[in-house]
Amino acid sequence: MSKQKNTILTRFLIWRIKHIPQKQFIYLASIIVGILSGLAAVVIKNATHFIQLLLEGKLVNEYHTAFYFIFPIIGLFLVFAIVKYVLKFQPTQGIPATLFSISKRKGLMKQIQMYASLILAPITVGFGGSVGLEGPTVSTAAALSSNLSRLLHMNQATRTLLIGCAAAGAMSSIFKAPIAAIIFAIEVFSLDLTLVSLIPLLLASVAANLTSYLFFGSDVLLPFKISETFTIGDLPLYILLGVVAGFVSIYFTVVYDKIQQFFDGFTSPLKRLLIGAFGIGLLIYLIPPLYGEGFDLINNLVQGNPEKALQNSFFNIDPTNVWALIALLLGLVIFKVIASAITFGAGGVGGIFAPTLFMGSILGFCFAKIINTLSFLSNPVSESNFTLVGMTGLMAGVLHAPLTAIFLIAEVTGGYQLFLPLMITAAISFSLANYFVPHSVYAMELGRKGDLITHNKDHAVLTLMNVKSVIEKNFVTIYTEMTLGEIVHNAIIKSNRNIFPVLDRKTMQLQGIILLDDLRPIMFDQSLYNNVTAQELMKNPPAIINLEDDKMTVVMKKFQETGAWNLPVISENKYIGFVSKSKLLTAYRRKLIAFSGR
Repeated sequence: MSKQKNTILTRFLIWRIKHIPQKQFIYLASIIVGILSGLAAVVIKNATHFIQLLLEGKLVNEYHTAFYFIFPIIGLFLVFAIVKYVLKFQPTQGIPATLFSISKRKGLMKQIQMYASLILAPITVGFGGSVGLEGPTVSTAAALSSNLSRLLHMNQATRTLLIGCAAAGAMSSIFKAPIAAIIFAIEVFSLDLTLVSLIPLLLASVAANLTSYLFFGSDVLLPFKISETFTIGDLPLYILLGVVAGFVSIYFTVVYDKIQQFFDGFTSPLKRLLIGAFGIGLLIYLIPPLYGEGFDLINNLVQGNPEKALQNSFFNIDPTNVWALIALLLGLVIFKVIASAITFGAGGVGGIFAPTLFMGSILGFCFAKIINTLSFLSNPVSESNFTLVGMTGLMAGVLHAPLTAIFLIAEVTGGYQLFLPLMITAAISFSLANYFVPHSVYAMELGRKGDLITHNKDHAVLTLMNVKSVIEKNFVTIYTEMTLGEIVHNAIIKSNRNIFPVLDRKTMQLQGIILLDDLRPIMFDQSLYNNVTAQELMKNPPAIINLEDDKMTVVMKKFQETGAWNLPVISENKYIGFVSKSKLLTAYRRKLIAFSGR
């Protein structure tokens, strides 16, 4: 049967090469990827909402709010059991996993990634895990496009482009914001915005959007239209909101990273599960608005109904007491990132896009509420507008995607008249957060390791290269105790290279190097053959490449700083070989051609 499938596929690929030009075939593939992305979003969203409706509607409303403590624990234990006994594969979190596949695996993703998040994310979020669905949807769509690309024998550049199309399609389907979805793919996945990439992204985004309309009609996550216009007198307040959003973004990123490091310190997955599950259960029981994604609270804030968002609160606050309301809402800002990080630490599968919107909406609302309550302005500010701009500020700061933040809010709410405050707040928040935290939550770990693809093409190409692929080992080694005569007869005569590594015979550790130019003045003086040793002739190399620690960007920097043409490579303190600048540049040119798809 498999042979028959391979034969059919081979015939199709041959027919395609003969009858469909490459460019048109990419367009067709991007439409298919868009449809698949839309279907992935539909399945994940519907499955999650079905679980939430089944649990929250019946058990909480008709029995007791104590189920808010029980649900997340059950959900995380279910995820743990499915991962261990059914899938036997631990999926990494959505968008970081996709970024890793692009930077280090040439865009190749495992087949199991096509359905792992499809199963686990609805269980995590449906049972109350305080994370979002956007990351798993993007990851699922990216895995589908990656495996489709592999099936159709597409090269790395096309595969990366289709993964970007999948990301655009997923976001377009979720938010019904096709323009913002394209910008998201370009910003987060560092795609080049050229005519070659733009049309496939457009086709994928539109196809996913139409797929979403087919299943959900005109329903949107943020059903709100701007009714209050921006006034120029509010501009200083939006500048201040940008500063506040920047610092809250830093808080989000630092706290999230610290909690992840805390859970990474446990070697036992079961211990992580127990600590995380009971931690998130307790948090949600005390603060029910932390349950799930939190879009209901966002919509209530945008529509000016914060009291609805705080029903069933453990603290039973009086909604007419403005300062108590603000305090509780600001508490949600503080604890949402903690709840999200704990959910991930316990093994839950989800994303941080929705938690970012959640915190941003509350931040913007509270900012406006405080201003209006203090009454130091002659006219009250629009709490709805500040709620929307607050979401933009936090998205720009946490996700390092200011353009996505601006266009998403403007497109979803029709708030194009808010473009100026959206741009100002996003720019300030992003600049401030980027200064203190160079990488977004998505890219933090990859960025620290130097494995992150960026819009800098030179850096992107170097990131895709592997140091091992350019190591040369045809160098004749010399040992420290060897005399000049032994060096001439055993090394110089036998070698066609002009550099020799000097090693310790027992440990095989690199001690230094000897250049042929340094030997020429004395190599024919036989009176020195028994009197001069390699240890006396050797010198330190200009720099040393560490195979475990040095990424290709670091290697290139060492060549630039030293001006050397050959640098030795060590692994675990032992000599491995040399990297030559000529071979490195040749490999770079080849990778650049493959990366550019030309």
